[in-house]
Amino acid sequence: MTLAQAYGPGRFGLSFELFPPKTTAGVDSLFKHVGRLVAYDPSYITCTYGAGGTTQDRTLDVIAEVHERYGLPVATHLTCVGRTPSQLKEYLESAVERGVENVVALRGDPPQGETEFRPVDGGFSYANELVEFVRREFREMGIAVGGYPEVHQQAPSAEVDLQNLKRKVDAGADVVITQLFYDNHDFFDFRERCERAGIRVPIVPGLLPVTNGGQVQRIASLCGAKLPPQFVTDLEKYADDPEGQFEVGVEQATRQTAELLSAGVPGIHFYVLNKSAATERVLSSVKLPR
Repeated sequence: MTLAQAYGPGRFGLSFELFPPKTTAGVDSLFKHVGRLVAYDPSYITCTYGAGGTTQDRTLDVIAEVHERYGLPVATHLTCVGRTPSQLKEYLESAVERGVENVVALRGDPPQGETEFRPVDGGFSYANELVEFVRREFREMGIAVGGYPEVHQQAPSAEVDLQNLKRKVDAGADVVITQLFYDNHDFFDFRERCERAGIRVPIVPGLLPVTNGGQVQRIASLCGAKLPPQFVTDLEKYADDPEGQFEVGVEQATRQTAELLSAGVPGIHFYVLNKSAATERVLSSVKLPR
């Protein structure tokens, strides 16, 4: 199943995002958690890779194994960083051979130690160029792109950021998956702006249930996501209580999820950080329109 088929009348797109572990023990742990998550009948599962493509091969191994074990549709992340079009084509050919039908197409972050994105000679500078390439060379693949409810940190304005998103969609993207956020009003405003801009593909909220206050502070700072003051206060009440922070995070994510479902979102994408407990708690507390 491609991403274009995961959403629509009578279809709710539930998806989970993984990252490739560095060790054999990490892989074993990952599949233990994936085994619990697939009980919620996801529409597909995605897997990231490191800056500069540093874990690209492990990403393909993980996502192909998910497909083989569970028979689920899967998507590999794909970025412009450090790869020529011919190298990207070679990677996608290998992915297709292993049952991968979808890609999450992103420009990508600069490699560690660099502050600015620089394409390789002959490479792509923008995600819309990557989308156009995939749509031309692999016509049957589903394509997701990233959207930013709180505006991409490198965008000069919300208007320019939305224009960039429109270019990605017009180039052939099937769905927009948002960066994580913790205030649903930011998502609803973003969705309205997408509608006014003529973006007609599904806009899918991306959620990261909190399990650790310090961790989410770091992640939010990296992607520019705001943390509601009351949420921060509640986390700080349990600064020395990991279980308390876990409960606060689950309650926040459950409220977000329930409100988004009531607002008729076409699906939800969970950034699970290779764990299952928090997402399981959220999904067991809401009624998905499956």
